[in-house]
Amino acid sequence: MVRTGSTSVAAGPTLAVVAREAGVSVPTASKVVNGREDVAPETRRRVTEALDRLGYVRRPRFDAVRTPGLVDLVVHSLDTSSSGAVLHGVEAAAHDAGLEVVVSAGLPRSVGGRSERDWLDKLTARGSSGALFHLPDLTAVQFGRLEQHRIPFVMIDPVLEPPPGVVSVGGANWQGGVTATEHLLALGHERIAVVGGHQRTTACSARVAGYRSALASAGVRHRPEYIRHAGADENLARRRTRELLDLAEPPTAVFVCSDRLVHGVYDALAERGLAVPEDVSVVGFDDLPESRWITPALTTVRQPLSEIAATALRLLVRTMDGDRPESTRTELSTRLVERASTAPPCRSLSSRPCAAPPR
Repeated sequence: MVRTGSTSVAAGPTLAVVAREAGVSVPTASKVVNGREDVAPETRRRVTEALDRLGYVRRPRFDAVRTPGLVDLVVHSLDTSSSGAVLHGVEAAAHDAGLEVVVSAGLPRSVGGRSERDWLDKLTARGSSGALFHLPDLTAVQFGRLEQHRIPFVMIDPVLEPPPGVVSVGGANWQGGVTATEHLLALGHERIAVVGGHQRTTACSARVAGYRSALASAGVRHRPEYIRHAGADENLARRRTRELLDLAEPPTAVFVCSDRLVHGVYDALAERGLAVPEDVSVVGFDDLPESRWITPALTTVRQPLSEIAATALRLLVRTMDGDRPESTRTELSTRLVERASTAPPCRSLSSRPCAAPPR
């Protein structure tokens, strides 16, 4: 029996038992385990089902002295700036460690099905020693299969909290929320709203909690109506911002928990004839490259994705060597990057705009 997050795995059946269960020879069962192609589809199916039914643990072929070694990096998409930052960090750290990286976009769609088993078989067959995942989350089935195959893995900035024992690396989300809010408070804002991402995600919850903590420390009243959530939807962020502007006392500043949502916030403000930062200040979170390109350039909390990814690779190497980290969660510091989207509050939203402050 395998327990997710446990460092010990109970002894399972031998390959001879699997072969007998599937009605094949031990060499044939071995070919399936090692990803060989010279096996009939029906035979492969019977052996794979027997492996799963009996809980056979397929161990990755890892030779600690082999150079260069292989690790897999699985990202949600290859065409986003965040994935580019992750790839940059992993590539640099892998070079230092003498490793090569195989990159793929997403896991197979048939969760728990044949395509997923094939992916794991190929990973072990090509000699990959471990895997890094920059995905919103893995399913319980996927976590279980990775543990069953004894594949060392580390999560990079997971959206949801992984199961106990799973190693992950991310940014200091709570402190980042505090920093963003303290910046707005220092400028003189008290009517500060927040547009968050998915309400139940670990990262968003921590950022909003940091926002609340900063308000409480400053003695500023927390207004529940100032907290809105937009998931990962830019259009929903636009609607949530309109709702904030329709309040009897609309905010003079907005903390947006993801740079990806800022375009929606900017659009809603422009629709009402409001300028950033003359009328409403905006702070983001992540410091994606596009944060510098929008107008005005976004003041945001920098989450060091490349450094997070490099740290994840180094932790994976330790895990591959059998050295479990003392803590399964590693957080890297975030910091505020000041640009042109924040300024002191200069008027109520019912009067004419003020002149832009000198930058």
